[in-house]
Amino acid sequence: MVIALGRSFGRVGIGLTALVAASALALTGCSSSGTEGTATGDSGGDAGSDVSIVMLPKNLGNPYFDTSTGGAEAAVEEFGGTFEEVGPTEASPTAQVPFIQTAAQQGASALIVSANDPEAICDALDEARDAGVKVVTFDSDTNPDCRDLFINQATAEGIAKIQVDLITEQIGDEGQIAVLSASANATNQNAWIEMMQAELDANHPNVELVEIAYGDDDDQTSFDKTAALLQTYPDLKGIVSPTTVGISAAARYLSTSEYKGEIALTGLGTPNQMREYVEDGTVTAFALWNPADLGYLAAYAAQALATGEITGAEGDTFEAGELGSYTVDADATVLLGEPYVFDADNIGDFDF
Repeated sequence: MVIALGRSFGRVGIGLTALVAASALALTGCSSSGTEGTATGDSGGDAGSDVSIVMLPKNLGNPYFDTSTGGAEAAVEEFGGTFEEVGPTEASPTAQVPFIQTAAQQGASALIVSANDPEAICDALDEARDAGVKVVTFDSDTNPDCRDLFINQATAEGIAKIQVDLITEQIGDEGQIAVLSASANATNQNAWIEMMQAELDANHPNVELVEIAYGDDDDQTSFDKTAALLQTYPDLKGIVSPTTVGISAAARYLSTSEYKGEIALTGLGTPNQMREYVEDGTVTAFALWNPADLGYLAAYAAQALATGEITGAEGDTFEAGELGSYTVDADATVLLGEPYVFDADNIGDFDF
C-alpha cells in the first residue's frame, strides 16, 4: 500500500529516506476496505472529474489486491476523478461478470480488472467496451482481444527465473520441489509455472518438480495443500508459491511445524505478510513487484485511455504521476518493471 517505496523497483536516483517520507502520504489512499459490490473510496478533482474508474480485482479481502487498489485510488486522487472498487468474495472464473455489466450500465469511463480466467469474462468485457468503457487489465490478463491495455507487473520470463534462482540456491540446486499455485485457470500463474519448468529443465537437471498444487488463492486451502505436499513427498526439499496468499499460508504452516528450517520456501509475497517468517528464519528470501505501483500505473493508464491521450497502440506514451513516463509495447502492454528480492537485510525498509 505504500506507493513511494515501489519507486525503487528499477528506478534510479531516489533515496530511501525520501521514499519513506512520501509513503506516509500514500497510506491515506489505502486505508479503506470494501465488501462485495461496494465502493472502497471516492475522490474527485477539477482536472479529471469526468473520469470514473472502477477497480475489479480477482476477489475482495485479498491483501495483495487491497494494496493494488490503494495504489489506484491514490493515483485517482492525484489526477482527479471518481474511484470505486467492486468485486466478488471468491476468485471463481465467472464471478466478475455481473460487476463488469454493472460498471457498463453505470457509464464508467474505465474498468481496471485482474482476470480470474482469460476467457470467461470476455463477452462481458466486449459489451462494456461497446458501451464506451475502456478496459485495462493488470496482474492477470484476459485474451488480448477483450481489453484495451494490459499493465504487466514484470515479464513472465523474469518472474519465472527469479523464483527458480531463489529455490535452487536455497536447496543447493538438487532435490524435489513442488509448486503451490493459485487457481488452475489463473493466466499469470500458469504462464510463470510453464516458464519455471522450462528453466528447470534447461539449467537445473538435478531439481525435480514433483507436483503443481492449487490453493485457489484461499488461505486455509493453501495451508492444507502445504500439509498435503509434505505428507505426500517425504523427500521434498522446497516449495515455490507464486501467489501472495499461497506463500504466506505455506509459511504459516512451516513456521509451527517440524519442517521449519528444513523445507525451503520462496515465491511471490508482500513484505508485510512475510516479515515475521523472514525474521524467524522460516523463509530466506522471496520476490515481488510493488502491487501499489501496479495499481497506480493501471489507474494512470486508464485515465490516458479515457481522455483519449492514448489509444493503446504500440508506441503510445503517457505520464504516470510519480512513476514517470511509460510507453505502450507490442500487444497493447505496458511493463511496470523487474521483480525485486526481499530478504532479512532489506525487508525492514518496506511497508506494504
